[in-house]
Amino acid sequence: MSEIPSTPADGNVCVLVVPAIADLEAVPVASLTGAGVVDISCYLTGDGYNPSLDQQVIADERLCSTETFEQPGRAQRGLETTYIDNTNAPNEATDNKAKETLVPYSTHVIAVRRGIAWDTAPAADQTWTFSPIKAGLHNDLPPEANSVLKTQQKQFITGRTVTSKLVA
Repeated sequence: MSEIPSTPADGNVCVLVVPAIADLEAVPVASLTGAGVVDISCYLTGDGYNPSLDQQVIADERLCSTETFEQPGRAQRGLETTYIDNTNAPNEATDNKAKETLVPYSTHVIAVRRGIAWDTAPAADQTWTFSPIKAGLHNDLPPEANSVLKTQQKQFITGRTVTSKLVA
């Protein structure tokens, strides 16, 4: 069997906080490059973008069978973020965009692109995942030796998550 290539994760994930997107199925490039879009890729810790999916199971029992089959049931997506926090630091005014943008109870769309260097500009035909969110409360994590100050925050998924290609 020949070796199947793989794409490194390090440096190849871009996470943007977008004020709003009208149609998640047909997102124009301009929606990810316009005013109000904040790139939080470099604020997130290495494990700081943590999406989850919990899909329930519908039991499909039949009178004629001794087996129980399954169908997919309701699904619930979740997202927890952990990012550096420069509150009260000398660079707070210029380098605390994640905490400043993800104000508790504010609404946004989280746009994520995987497989391309994080600093590559959004372009038509790139595949992105879009999740409408409402930001939860800030949870300042306890300080650790040989580490940086971090904040953890649940992002409540408020609508359908869509993976689609950008349009020109």
